[in-house]
Amino acid sequence: MSDAIQRQLDDLQRRTTGELVERYEELHGHACRTRHRAYLIRKIAWRIQANAEGDLSERARRRAAELADDAEIRTMAPRSLVCPPQPGEIRTLTRSLDPHDRRDPRLPAPGSAIVRQYKGRTIRVLVLADGEGFEFEGERYRTLSVIAGKVTGQHINGFRFFGLRGGR
Repeated sequence: MSDAIQRQLDDLQRRTTGELVERYEELHGHACRTRHRAYLIRKIAWRIQANAEGDLSERARRRAAELADDAEIRTMAPRSLVCPPQPGEIRTLTRSLDPHDRRDPRLPAPGSAIVRQYKGRTIRVLVLADGEGFEFEGERYRTLSVIAGKVTGQHINGFRFFGLRGGR
């Protein structure tokens, strides 16, 4: 690395955050959405070095895009996978409007199925009547967290694993 580049990199440590934001915008050609000092220094230093020594080759860019397309992205199950009960699974679909109802508002109505894809496997959990819990692979469980733990092999919040959020 040349002395001129090293001096520019050393100079970054002495600059204020406002000056770093200006330098970032100057080098990258667009506004910066952060004022995180360490992040700005890393991004500016990378751009200074890339400009001086050459950026990624076209072949490397194509390969990176190829890898990004093939990457398996971990996401939570979409809300659309919380589906209505299947034939033969219907128990009751009514929900109490009683303000003293202790039922968790994140749960679908009893008799509904909660479905999620996990590592190529379809996880289907039936919501049982109030106080009875859940049914998964023919067995009953008290909480979704126990089911999520059984599926993943590690402790995980059941509501988060199945993508159940919100309230009444």
